Amino acid sequence: MTDARLRRGRGSLAVSFFVQGVTFALLVTRIPAIQERYGISDGLLPVFLAAVPILAGVSSVVTERVVARVGPAVVLRWAQPFVLLSLLGVGVGSELWQAAVALGLFGLAVGALDASMNMLGVSLQRAYGRSIMLGFHASYSLGGIVGASLAWVGAHWHLSLFVSYLPVVAVLLPVALVGSRWYVAGGSQPVLEAGEGKGSGVAFALLLPLCLVMTFAYIGDSTVSNWSAKYLQDVLGSSEELATVPYNAYMVTTLLGRAVGDFGVRRLGAVVVVRAGAVLAAVGFAVVAVSPGAWAGIAGFTVLGLGLSVIVPQTFAAAGRLFPGDSDAAVARLNVFNYVGFLVGSPLVGALGDAWSYRGAMLVPMVLVLVTVVYATSFGSRAARYGGGHERPRTVDVG
Repeated sequence: MTDARLRRGRGSLAVSFFVQGVTFALLVTRIPAIQERYGISDGLLPVFLAAVPILAGVSSVVTERVVARVGPAVVLRWAQPFVLLSLLGVGVGSELWQAAVALGLFGLAVGALDASMNMLGVSLQRAYGRSIMLGFHASYSLGGIVGASLAWVGAHWHLSLFVSYLPVVAVLLPVALVGSRWYVAGGSQPVLEAGEGKGSGVAFALLLPLCLVMTFAYIGDSTVSNWSAKYLQDVLGSSEELATVPYNAYMVTTLLGRAVGDFGVRRLGAVVVVRAGAVLAAVGFAVVAVSPGAWAGIAGFTVLGLGLSVIVPQTFAAAGRLFPGDSDAAVARLNVFNYVGFLVGSPLVGALGDAWSYRGAMLVPMVLVLVTVVYATSFGSRAARYGGGHERPRTVDVG
């Protein structure tokens, strides 16, 4: 596979991550507006928030089988437009059942999209022979910043959800379709040791530590994406406009962390970078829990972004290193725990907030993300090999 084709594939995949960042931010930062538009009660809101990751997890499992037949590039090419159209559907309806259908379709499409995007990212990292996964997720964070900023504009000018979403979808849909022409899987496979070949299978016992880390990281991430706006409004007494800021600030520091994260992994190794990120994220949650006002809360969410930024991309990369001959299957199965984290995190924070206090609820993801420090050694497996160390692997071209 030529270097030019790899560069085009890397660029087009970065665009895909960016588009998804915009899309997801536009959904989660307008949750209060969605709740108001459809008359969703506080008690019912966690059910709606939980349904999306459940359906996404089911879709991720199915994607593993589909990708085995058609490849991740084909899945991603069709999943991304469907996600965008589902977002637009959220802004169209007015009845509760319409919200349920639109969010359900969004969840199904996101599962296929997340799995296929990260499959392509892991395979391209393998072909490059160095850490580049954080760069893709930095593009997602940049998209999240743009999406959260557009959400702020919509809230500031009191625009309806449909009016807010329509121009964004009209621009991003053709961008995604055109960019999909250059999707490419990394065509180079490492020369594997005995027992590591294609079809050797994904041993769940080896994958389990990474699954737990992914779950804990997304419990933290879902706490920010699903509850930061309500936390600022209901607990810290901010305006609706200011309530859109924490997610934006979170995405800014997530972008910064991921922009330099690949360099840190190459210099220090994944274990050190992941441990440092987990400690910093725990500090951020602690600040949020004790913050006396809105701006202190925003500061806590800002620190959180810097800490959590490195964990998820490196978890996908570690799965690719553990199972080089079955990386697509490993990524698809690991991706399910992305949604397990969302499934647990969203209702957990809501239930604890209602039964106890939302301040106290913030301490739970703080403790869970600290557990990552214990499991960080799993990120050092085969560190001297592709994507995590300093040596470029010997490769054979299969493209």
